[in-house]
Amino acid sequence: MAKKHTLFECQHCGFESSKWLGKCTNCGAWESFVELSATQIQALKTIQNTKHTPTAKATPITDVAFQTLQTFTSYEEELDIVLGGGIVSGGLYLVGGSPGVGKSTLLLKISGSISQNTHNKVLYVSGEESPSQIKQRAQRLGCVNENLYLLNEIDMHQIRSNLLQGDYTMCVIDSIQTLYSPDISSAPGSVSQVREITFALMRLAKEQNIAIFIIGHITKEGSIAGPRVLEHMVDCVLYFEGDPSRDLRILRGFKNRFGSTSEIGIFELKEQGLISAKNASKLFFSQKPSQAGSAISVLLEGSRALVIEIQALVSENTFGNPKRSSTGFDNNRLTMLLALLERKIEIPLNRYDVFINVTGGIKINETSADLAVIAAIISSFRNRPLNNKTAFLGEVSLIGDIREVHNIDLRLKELESYGFQKVILPKKPESKGNIKCFEADDVQKILEWM
Repeated sequence: MAKKHTLFECQHCGFESSKWLGKCTNCGAWESFVELSATQIQALKTIQNTKHTPTAKATPITDVAFQTLQTFTSYEEELDIVLGGGIVSGGLYLVGGSPGVGKSTLLLKISGSISQNTHNKVLYVSGEESPSQIKQRAQRLGCVNENLYLLNEIDMHQIRSNLLQGDYTMCVIDSIQTLYSPDISSAPGSVSQVREITFALMRLAKEQNIAIFIIGHITKEGSIAGPRVLEHMVDCVLYFEGDPSRDLRILRGFKNRFGSTSEIGIFELKEQGLISAKNASKLFFSQKPSQAGSAISVLLEGSRALVIEIQALVSENTFGNPKRSSTGFDNNRLTMLLALLERKIEIPLNRYDVFINVTGGIKINETSADLAVIAAIISSFRNRPLNNKTAFLGEVSLIGDIREVHNIDLRLKELESYGFQKVILPKKPESKGNIKCFEADDVQKILEWM
């Protein structure tokens, strides 16, 4: 009897192996290998053995004509900020996020807004919901109009045919894991299917100059399901963050060929759907009387300054190892700051539990809030409130000195708009404003403000 040839493929990165592996040696994913059928193996060999005659000719870069990107607004200010000014015609966008966070709601709303305001046709393709379900949600969002078309289909050939015949400006795919191509015998959502369909959508977007948004499911680890090549093929990767039990949603760009990835979009979940936050800082900070364990700082997310409140709770531990927990702040950095306080200021935090919380649900991704975290911890430890009109700005190093943060003028301007009177920072800025600046270049000098 002829020996049976087997081939296994990783569902995350597409790596191939002659035997089943518990862990992929290429991407490190566990239990991701699936055995390919004889038909799939034969199709793969046919593709690999196909010979192509080179017909393309290289062109000097000096002879390449410069083309200006054509963009149009999404009619959602926060989304336009993340995308770098608007949606690019011919762009391929991937949107990921946990179930129920608002991906379909946002894309259906902008589809309705674009089709209603520009009178251009927009196609919404759904492989998960029926047209009646989508229309019911569209009525709630107020985006029902004759230029918004629905297609309940998972066959890529049918979707391609509709896009070629319909003269659409934008298309939404909900979701990429439900579509399949009849040319590939594997099941929808497999590596081969996702790779083939994404490539077909990319060709359609570029050839027909259609902006295509793809919704992607995420895995338990929080990454978009499917091969990593999916994120490499698209022009922009967006992630929705937020607790489903809260109204706040944050949209981050992790890849953007048309703009910066440092911007974030902030939305509020209302009855009318996701609404762009008009005044973002009010979602993370509100003026309250002075209380022990509370300190104010300013984050910079792209070109936007956000005033945030950092809360600390220090309580004596009598049951063994002290606890260190943080929400919205890096736990490893918190451990470093606590060790620094014990060494430099001789606060016996090894006998105390320390809890840190950043209000509003935002995550701190920079070091400018180090000084505010330390001020909140000392305030809670001594049970001494800080002035609610004072903010703290500065990065704290391992040796205990306080270092400057970038774009200090923009941060101070945001503090002034909220009526803050004082700010503690390592170095006074050259520009003069109405807010008083006090220098503190060492952690020990913070004790003067307690």
